[in-house]
Order: sequence, then structure tokens, then C-alpha cells
Amino acid sequence: MTIRSIWAQAPSGAIGDDGGMLWHVPEDMAFFKRATVSLPVIMGRRTWEAFPDHLRPLPERPNVVITRDADYEAPGAETAATLEQAIVRARVYDDEVWVIGGGEIYRQAMDLADELWVTDIDLDVDGDTHAPAIGEAWEQHASWPEEDDGWLESRTGTRYRFRVYTRRG
Repeated sequence: MTIRSIWAQAPSGAIGDDGGMLWHVPEDMAFFKRATVSLPVIMGRRTWEAFPDHLRPLPERPNVVITRDADYEAPGAETAATLEQAIVRARVYDDEVWVIGGGEIYRQAMDLADELWVTDIDLDVDGDTHAPAIGEAWEQHASWPEEDDGWLESRTGTRYRFRVYTRRG
């Protein structure tokens, strides 16, 4: 079984503000879709609710929403009370599972994840939700593209780069 977390972050570690994104980088959204399509995705209730109605559930992948509210309904998705329960539900669909947010769910997943797929967004912004720190337990495994310093420029003018971290040992 492989558990991966995927997020985009500013240099401040910010990943969102007031339930929304802090930037518009279509290439990152396309990367996210390519990576997660057909595989189960796990998210917290606030992340679920941040998606527009037409994207709930995220199409072409099983969705599992973590919520402490036993009566919460997430039409088209399954619900689970904990990250561990969500992983069990997601594994019914595939042994490869994606954790897609938000900040608290990412922090809970750090001890369980095998890989972190991080898009660095080169913007000076801060938000109310931050990614967990990537500590010494992780090593950068890959960056795209490999040439130069890995930075690309979005058609919106924002610089970004993709990095993959694997757990050491």
C-alpha cells in the first residue's frame, strides 16, 4: 500500500485562506488531476466544502471525507470519522491512496505517508492554513523539470515547481 499526500504551498507554507486557494496556477491543477485520477482521495470536511458544487465529488476517483459529525452527508462520497478509517475505506478501491487536504489532515498523515508531492508556488502570500513542515524524515526524491533550478512559469505568470519527497529508510 502507498499513501501519498499532495499539496501546493507558498514559501511561507501557506496552502489556503478562508477555505480558498491563494493563487491560480492551472498547470498545478492539471498535475493534481493527472496524479490522482482513478485513485481514491481522502480529504477533510472543510476541503470537501471548499470545492465548487460541480466538483463534488471530485470526478473519476473515489472520494472519502473525514468528519467527526456522524450525520454529515457528502453526496457521492464516503465519510469516515478518522484518517485511519478513511484509509481503510479508500483501500477498498486501490492500494494507492492520496491525501489531498486540508492542513490538519496533512499533519495527521505525515507519520503514515510514504511520499509527499509538493508544488512550490513562488508567491509572497500568507493564509490561515499551512502545510506541515517537511522534516528530516523526508528526502527530496525528484523535481520536475530537472534542468536549471526546476522552476517553471505558469501561463498566469506565477513561478512554480514540482517536488517529490520520500520517507527516509
